[in-house]
Amino acid sequence: MKPDTICGIQAVGALFARRPDDAMRLFYVEALRQTAGPWCATLAAARKPYRMVPPDQMEKVAGTPHHGGVAVVAKPRTVAPFDTAKPPATKLLLVLDGIGNPHNLGAIARCAAFFGAGALLIGESEGAAMPSDAAYRTAEGGLEHLDLFRSATLPAVLAGLHPRFLTLATSLSPNAATLADVPRSQPIALVLGNEEHGISPAVLSACRRRVRIAGSGAVQSLNVAQATAVLLHALCG
Repeated sequence: MKPDTICGIQAVGALFARRPDDAMRLFYVEALRQTAGPWCATLAAARKPYRMVPPDQMEKVAGTPHHGGVAVVAKPRTVAPFDTAKPPATKLLLVLDGIGNPHNLGAIARCAAFFGAGALLIGESEGAAMPSDAAYRTAEGGLEHLDLFRSATLPAVLAGLHPRFLTLATSLSPNAATLADVPRSQPIALVLGNEEHGISPAVLSACRRRVRIAGSGAVQSLNVAQATAVLLHALCG
């Protein structure tokens, strides 16, 4: 697997805080020399390279104009297969069914870390976004604060989580429960679906309950990352 290039002060800082041994080399502009100092010291102690580069070269080494003045090349993070016999010890597990946009993945991870959801399970369907340069950049460090899991068999996983978790599917159906009606007596596995098609029928059937966000009706729905923020604010409180 090729290394990740993680950009931005928050994302780079989170990587050095959570898994510094995975950092391979660092690039930064002179304006961030003081900020990058501790990261350079970490790499120097491990005999790994770091370099201050001119602003006009930063885009080339980062691979994006949205680098924020710093980029670390890092070993790809391992995303572990999900084991229903040993689920993560978290009150809220986010489950992504077919999220295809890496920026949405990053924004969801940022919300999850902000509200204290402990883990993220990514369904390995065709076209599903996995941690990437774009996702790390958008997450602003959020991906580093989550336990990450993957599964190609989400329906079976969700069935296996019952009854330890309440498996909760997001839905546009007016018959779905409102957030106020969701019980909080057990951990929740909250399932979010594809940006265009929503949750797949098999995954939806495997969930015990459905929940909707009540709105004005002026537009049909929220972007999946916006919906995540609303849901987590309500469910993690």
